Amino acid sequence: MEESSHQSPTYSNFSSPPSSPSSETPFSMDNLLGLLRIKVIRGINLAIRDVLTSDPYVVVKMGKQKLKTRVIKKDVNPEWNEDLTLCVQDPNIPVKLTVYDKDTFSLDDKMGVAEFDIKPFLEAVKMHLVGLPNGTVVTKVTPGRKNCLSEESIVMVADGKVVQNMCLRLRDVECGEVELQLQWIDLPGAKRV
Repeated sequence: MEESSHQSPTYSNFSSPPSSPSSETPFSMDNLLGLLRIKVIRGINLAIRDVLTSDPYVVVKMGKQKLKTRVIKKDVNPEWNEDLTLCVQDPNIPVKLTVYDKDTFSLDDKMGVAEFDIKPFLEAVKMHLVGLPNGTVVTKVTPGRKNCLSEESIVMVADGKVVQNMCLRLRDVECGEVELQLQWIDLPGAKRV
């Protein structure tokens, strides 16, 4: 696997906050609940968009924030294992994920989309579960028509933190899934969930 245009997932990856008044609340620490770390683990059986293969990368959006993984060359089962961190102001805004095929001489091809709701995860975070053993299952989210889950998603305790493992089935494409893990990061001065 080769990497190209690797972008480290830091605050500099965040889209600029709105510079003019809009219907969305401007970014400020007053509105911040905390950070959502999304570990983009891997893609499974992604669609072929080039000759025999694809050069996939993932774009994650929440509101006006937009982050992306590095490109994995010639692999329809890529392993990114990359952390992307979003500022959460409104837990009602879903996270949208799009997989693209990087093309050199034309626009990048879309390889599927998915979205997920972070509310069930944040409900578990709100419980402030401390001292529970590793592997303790807090809740489960079942796949259904209203979500992109390809299998049951488990919210559990791992290394003293609440995490959610999920596998998303990509829509608007013939095949493909993406595995993720969510983790919450509290920030000093944030409103908290």
